[in-house]
Amino acid sequence: MYSVFCDELEKHTGRAAKFGVVHAVLNRLEEKGLVNSSLGESTSTRGGKHKRYYSVTSAGKAALLKSKEVRDGLWHLISAFALKTSL
Repeated sequence: MYSVFCDELEKHTGRAAKFGVVHAVLNRLEEKGLVNSSLGESTSTRGGKHKRYYSVTSAGKAALLKSKEVRDGLWHLISAFALKTSL
């Protein structure tokens, strides 16, 4: 799962993501209640290890929306400042 996520992340951002970093971030998000995880079935391709699945919680969705609002507000300020200084 991590390898697919890391590949997609690199494709969209142009930056490589390391497995350990993704794992650490997911653990922190889970500790903060922003994501939940559950164990799936074990598979022979994973040496009998269980897959861990993550889902975003309601608090996680609210945090994402808040982050987007802050980011959009900052871009609006930057655009307004750029227009004023370019005149």
